[in-house]
Amino acid sequence: MERRKFIGTTLSALAGFSVFASPSSLFSPYQDIVIGHGSHRYKIDLNWGALNADFYPVNDCHEMVQDSRGRIVLLTNHTKNNVIIYDKSGNLIEVWGTQFPGAHGLTLNIEGGEDFLYIADNNRHEIIKTTIDGKIVLQLSYPKTTGKYDTPNQYIPTETAIAPNGDIYVADGYGLQYILHYDAQGNLKNVFGGKGEGDEYFDNAHGICYDDRDKENPCLLITARQRNELKRFSLGGELLEVIPLPGAFICRPVIHGQYVYLATIWSGSGSANTGFVSILNEKNQLISAPGGSTPIYKDGRLEPMHQTIKVFQHPHDVCVDEEENLYVAQWNSGKSYPIKLIRI
Repeated sequence: MERRKFIGTTLSALAGFSVFASPSSLFSPYQDIVIGHGSHRYKIDLNWGALNADFYPVNDCHEMVQDSRGRIVLLTNHTKNNVIIYDKSGNLIEVWGTQFPGAHGLTLNIEGGEDFLYIADNNRHEIIKTTIDGKIVLQLSYPKTTGKYDTPNQYIPTETAIAPNGDIYVADGYGLQYILHYDAQGNLKNVFGGKGEGDEYFDNAHGICYDDRDKENPCLLITARQRNELKRFSLGGELLEVIPLPGAFICRPVIHGQYVYLATIWSGSGSANTGFVSILNEKNQLISAPGGSTPIYKDGRLEPMHQTIKVFQHPHDVCVDEEENLYVAQWNSGKSYPIKLIRI
C-alpha cells in the first residue's frame, strides 16, 4: 500500500485552508464561547486539522482514535487518503489508504506492543485489520456461516470492539443489526441481537465498545441510535441495562476514564444539522452536552435533549486525548475537517 509522508516546510505550504467550504469568518462568533456543562466545558477550535482539500480531501469524517504515540488518526471514506494522521496541534504527519470506499468504523487496539486498526467498511461489507501504517493482516467477510445472511449486501458493519483477550465484537449497524463475536483469529463464537421490538434487539446498532470501568464486571456498550438508547450487554450477549437518552441520536460510545463520550448526530426529533456531544458519568447519566441543551433529570428520567448552538452539523465520533480535549469528526458536513474542543 502506498504511503506518503510530509514533514517540515511541506506541511506549512499545504496546510491552512478553512475547515469549512465557506469562509471561516462565518463561524468566528463561536471562537471565544464556551460550550458544555458542569465539569465538562470546552472552547472551540474550528480550524484544527484544516488541510488543502486539493491534496488531502475528505468526504465524511467518520471516526478518530489516538494511537500509542499520541497521534490523532482520522478515518474518511475518500479513497485518495482514507487515513489521515495528525499531531495533537492539527499538523499533518502522514496519509495512506485508497482501498476503503465505505470506511466507517475505526478501532485501535494495542497487541504485543504494536498498534493495530480495525476498519469497518460499509461498501466492502467486511472488517479489515491493518497495522498502523496500513498493511492488511486480517479480513472478516460477511458471516455466511451464521445462517442469518444470504448475501454480502445484507451485512453492513459499522463498528468493532476488541476485548483484552483479542476477541472481536462487530456491530452490523446498517445491516441486519446482529452483534457478531469472533476470537482473535476470526473464528465466529457467538451471534446476538438483530432486528426486533424487545430491548434485547436493535434499531441501528451503530456503535459498540468494550466497557471495563467496573474491572470485575466488564461488559459491552452498544447504541440503538434510532431508539435514542445506549444498552449494556454481558460479553456473552445478555442484556444488562437500557439507558434512555431521549432526543439524542448517538453514534459509538467512547470511554475515557470513568466517562462515556458519544457523538450525537441528530437531536430532538432527528432533524438534520442538529448534533451535539453527549458525555455520561460513571453512573451512565448525561452530565454535559457541548452544543446541546442542559441535561435535566426529573424523577430519575432525562428530559428530551436538543441542539442549542449550531457549532456542529452531524457529529459522528469523538476522540479524547490524555488532556481530555475532544476531537469531533462529522458526517455529511460539507467535507469539513474535524473540530477540536479544548477542555477548560
